[in-house]
Amino acid sequence: MDGFNKIDLDSETKSNIVDSSPAVDSSSQKKRIDFKKILKSKKMVAALVILIAIVLFSVFGIFLPATRVYNSAKVTYADAQSVAWAIKQQNVALASDQLVKTKTDLTKTQNDLHAMGYLKFIPIANWYYNDADHLVSAGFHGLNAATLLVESIEPYADILGLKGQGSFVGGTAQQRIETAVKTIGKITPKIDDISNELAKARVEIDKVDANHYPAIGVGKKARSSIDTLKSMTDQSVTLITSAKPLIKILAEVLGEPNEKKYLVLFQNDKELRPTGGFITAYSIFRLDSGVVHVDRSSDIYELDATVPNKPVAPAPILKYFPTVPRFNLRDNNLSPDFKVSMDSFYKMYQTAGGSTKIDGIIAVDTHALVTAMNILGDITAAGTTFTTKIDPRCNCPQVIYQLEVIADQPVQIIKQDRKGVIGDLMYAIMNKAFSSSPKLYWGPLFQAMISEMNEKHILYYMNNAQAQAGFEGLNSAGRIVPFEGDYLHINEANFGGAKSNMFVTEAVTQDYNLQSDGSIVKTVTIDYKNPHPPSDCNLERGNLCLNAVLRDWVRIYVPKGSQLISNQGSEVKMTTYEDLGKTVFDGFLTIRPQGVAKLTVSYKLPFKLAANSLLPLLVQKQPGTDESAYLVTVGGKTLEKFNLSSDKSFNLKLR
Repeated sequence: MDGFNKIDLDSETKSNIVDSSPAVDSSSQKKRIDFKKILKSKKMVAALVILIAIVLFSVFGIFLPATRVYNSAKVTYADAQSVAWAIKQQNVALASDQLVKTKTDLTKTQNDLHAMGYLKFIPIANWYYNDADHLVSAGFHGLNAATLLVESIEPYADILGLKGQGSFVGGTAQQRIETAVKTIGKITPKIDDISNELAKARVEIDKVDANHYPAIGVGKKARSSIDTLKSMTDQSVTLITSAKPLIKILAEVLGEPNEKKYLVLFQNDKELRPTGGFITAYSIFRLDSGVVHVDRSSDIYELDATVPNKPVAPAPILKYFPTVPRFNLRDNNLSPDFKVSMDSFYKMYQTAGGSTKIDGIIAVDTHALVTAMNILGDITAAGTTFTTKIDPRCNCPQVIYQLEVIADQPVQIIKQDRKGVIGDLMYAIMNKAFSSSPKLYWGPLFQAMISEMNEKHILYYMNNAQAQAGFEGLNSAGRIVPFEGDYLHINEANFGGAKSNMFVTEAVTQDYNLQSDGSIVKTVTIDYKNPHPPSDCNLERGNLCLNAVLRDWVRIYVPKGSQLISNQGSEVKMTTYEDLGKTVFDGFLTIRPQGVAKLTVSYKLPFKLAANSLLPLLVQKQPGTDESAYLVTVGGKTLEKFNLSSDKSFNLKLR
């Protein structure tokens, strides 16, 4: 390349220079450059076309259809809320209309969703499409179940005190009940259809994978909603399945076609015992096609006196209540499991001179009594007017104080059957309810009694196996149940502490200490407080002894195989044994008026928690107790805080 001089070219000079290379080379180079440009331009055009296609597909294939689905879903959701509102308003007629509208709108939602069926073939997008499809299908099954349920109860709207034109509007209240009970058998077969629809809904919901959604932001909320929906569906299916045996023979339980006779026990929860309270009075109720008749009502002591050859009292009574050497009928509720206690009670009851053939036992406490009176108003029985207004002498409803005065206050003359007034009061309550318009009281009473059953203020023990299974399925039989995971049931008995449970409050803390190997050490602390002054318990002066030193026998039921590590607060050496499929820590302490006490137990659970696993926990409430405060912590950090009004289960994250 001789004669070549290297020069610096500015932009203007470069543009004016002509290439001196041979012509053929110049043409070849030019062709190569044009070819690359062409290729480049084609790629850009293709990319642009693809981009436009994606945008158009997103707009017309996903966004606009998705918007339609979203808007349809919003309408359907609003309809579902209207159904829920109608049910809360006890308006079955409105609920029925709203169910029809909801099903129509859900069909539109499904059609809009299926218009996007091509998303099933697109990776990742198919997850969300399929989840939505399963949820819509579950919605149809849920609506079918709700429709069947509303159709089943709609004829009984007036009997149940619900809003809507029922089929039994003529005649007296008792005649309407009788007619309704005689026709129950016609609608109970629908329970199988309801159960099947709910089971189908559960199958669809179980196909929804919560892991498709990120654990942050909106995805976290979606995960939580899916988990809640699955849990609620499982509970509904379990409830309906468990209650089916009872529902199918409900007419028989209510005395149709043959009357049934039940022993009703009144448990005074102010003197707490393992199944809810000291058994203080009883009545014999007869049900004839749903109409209630009271054959007898009396003091439990009167019945107890007719029991011959009473055995020696069990060890706990001899140890903590030594003034009672024999096992009385009224003390036969020592087991925390109501069925186990009533098995013992019924066996002894059959030996009593005052016994009669019965078909089951129903136990109620003062909480249920006051709840009914809050709806019905003042009640007059045995010459006394009872109210639920607070009496300052005990800071409790007047009916509670007055019953204690009648039953326990010393008097100069012997008053026969003093505790039998409770039976008279219960009869007066039922008489007022049944002699009134159904729309006035029956709806609130029905709902209130369902709540009282759930909170274990009303318990059932049936001789009929199907009825017993049904009440157990409704958790209304006071059973100690098996459970996979952690478990806690605190059971207490007032042995000679007057009616001090009226004044004592409890707060329970469960603290978990998770070890590196997955083992768990748990500490349960029960704090007791009685802020009220003591009663003057001098019986010679005729005083009413309500608030005295609470002599408290405490049993803590935990998972079988748990190992006690330490304990504080028990005034006797705490013992460990097995009962009802659980390990039990057994102790005793006293709580004085205007005093406090604390009981603490630490123990090792009989299993280890796998990494990244949740710990299931079931807390079972003792019948007859009010809402004790509960706190669940791990290493001092709060996981759950609640008042225990009924059995509760959780899935705890300890790590």
